[in-house]
Amino acid sequence: MIALLVALFGGLGAALRFVVDGAVRARWSGVGPLATVVVNISGSWILGLVVGIQLFQGFSSVWFTAVTIGLCGGYTTFSTASVEVARLLQAGEVRAAVLNALGGLAACVGAVALGLWIAWIAS
Repeated sequence: MIALLVALFGGLGAALRFVVDGAVRARWSGVGPLATVVVNISGSWILGLVVGIQLFQGFSSVWFTAVTIGLCGGYTTFSTASVEVARLLQAGEVRAAVLNALGGLAACVGAVALGLWIAWIAS
């Protein structure tokens, strides 16, 4: 049962990523890999919030697994972020590549922390 839920939530996360990515690209088409950054930061925030809710209020481990591994795993995309950094490097945009890699990582960790904090405040 849990594998089925993870698969369903993973598909939902992938579809959500497709929609958000398309919306960001349609609005800000010339701003580098912004869509992937937005997806990964928002997914990290959701992950932090869900982990915080589990820590401070608790809920079913089945749903926790489905949301964290399935939804957040299907929504966020480390591999795409890595490819975008590699493309920036290939284009000779070393500064943009380093900023994207390190800035994206820092922003995602900060988003997780914000989600945890919000869950803690709400508990």
